[in-house]
Amino acid sequence: MNFFNFDTTYTNLNEIFYVINNPNPFPHPEYVLFNDGLARELNISFQLKAHPEILTGRTVIEGTAPFSTAYAGHQFGNFTMLGDGRQHILGEHITPQNKRYDIQLKGSGRTHFSRSGDGKATIGPMLREYIISEAMHHLNLPTTRSLAICSTGEKVLRESMLPGAVLTRTANSNIRVGTFEYAARTAHKHLKELADYTIERHFPNLMSTKNKYLNLLDIVIDKQARLIAQWQSIGFIHGVMNTDNMMVSGETIDYGPCAFMDYYHTYTVFSSIDIQGRYAYINQPAIALWNLTRFAEASLPLIHTDGKEAIRLAESALDKFQHSYTVYYRTLMGQKIGIKSPSEEDMILIDELLSLMEQYEMDYTNTFLQLQSEDISSLEPLSSWITKWKKRLKVEKNPIQLMRKVNPVVIPRNHIVEEALDDAIHGDLSTVKALLQVLSQPFNSEHADKYKHPGPKDKPYQTFCGT
Repeated sequence: MNFFNFDTTYTNLNEIFYVINNPNPFPHPEYVLFNDGLARELNISFQLKAHPEILTGRTVIEGTAPFSTAYAGHQFGNFTMLGDGRQHILGEHITPQNKRYDIQLKGSGRTHFSRSGDGKATIGPMLREYIISEAMHHLNLPTTRSLAICSTGEKVLRESMLPGAVLTRTANSNIRVGTFEYAARTAHKHLKELADYTIERHFPNLMSTKNKYLNLLDIVIDKQARLIAQWQSIGFIHGVMNTDNMMVSGETIDYGPCAFMDYYHTYTVFSSIDIQGRYAYINQPAIALWNLTRFAEASLPLIHTDGKEAIRLAESALDKFQHSYTVYYRTLMGQKIGIKSPSEEDMILIDELLSLMEQYEMDYTNTFLQLQSEDISSLEPLSSWITKWKKRLKVEKNPIQLMRKVNPVVIPRNHIVEEALDDAIHGDLSTVKALLQVLSQPFNSEHADKYKHPGPKDKPYQTFCGT
């Protein structure tokens, strides 16, 4: 039975980049959630719902060879040799539109790269990734997506014994900045092979350009500048922006200790392991540039044969990040207040608004919603700013209509996500399903009020990586 249309090419690379190994044979796999919309979009068989043994890896599809990939990474600034410690890639699925997606199992057991980990996952973190990644998709951000979750029939030891689960994830690829770091550090002679494969798979139009490796650096920089600007514009905090979690495809990946801001504060941190605030909201653009610099360093031998010239070219490319990010961010934030093509001068107005929101601890999402409503009486702290803003909007065409297109009514509110996960852990998936339905239409003003309100200010919120 053909559940997928596999044409796997990553394993054509040198075997230093991957290890073929089967997932863990879990005892009693059962279907928990299946993403009908994504399956329909990718032309993946709905019959998979009846085969949780495939979506946990217990049964390997005939003719396939699951594998895990090697990569390195700077974790909180420190270089580490890594790899897929709890992920098996079943293959590369080709859609009728000839688009290629990895089909990845997360939490599917130990691999060659697991080190001391058990390679398994629990239902809570897998549901969190499913919920947040789907929310990001419907908010129009580039992201990996979740196809399914299956329980495994095992209990997994974390702080306590918890129900085990496997997430089936789709991604444009599994090629990370850390994959290039791995090649540059340990497989230098195969760096060109990896870069050529990356270009052919993601950016084939670069193949015939004069310096395709410099152009690869340029396009990865631009994609990340745009992605981080999108994160900032919706108040999303990734929480673990290590280089192994930055994809050259420009997708958001690894929804571990991530969350959306309620009350606006630039130094917001949710991750329990980010003690120093390295990956705080305000630091995300700078960390993106730091990570891209590691990508540039790994690519130097390809960019030019002369070391000094390679550095000059790479530094010139990296200098473009701040400008690209600023333009993307200014455009997104301008549109949130009804300005279609904001100027540099408009950024002063935007910055003033954000400063007031931080000063008065205003909810990030709801403030923009209130601005676009007819009744802004509840925004007394912004009265002086609103006068200037309304004056600016007089030259805009249909500003409120624009705002309604870009400002979400609902986001995955942290307290509601936690409520849904707690119910699911105790066997009730109804809260999760209701939340997913709401998040699939984030700009719809018809949604119930319970999804619009932030959590309590006096209750610090922390997220955990789940490993």
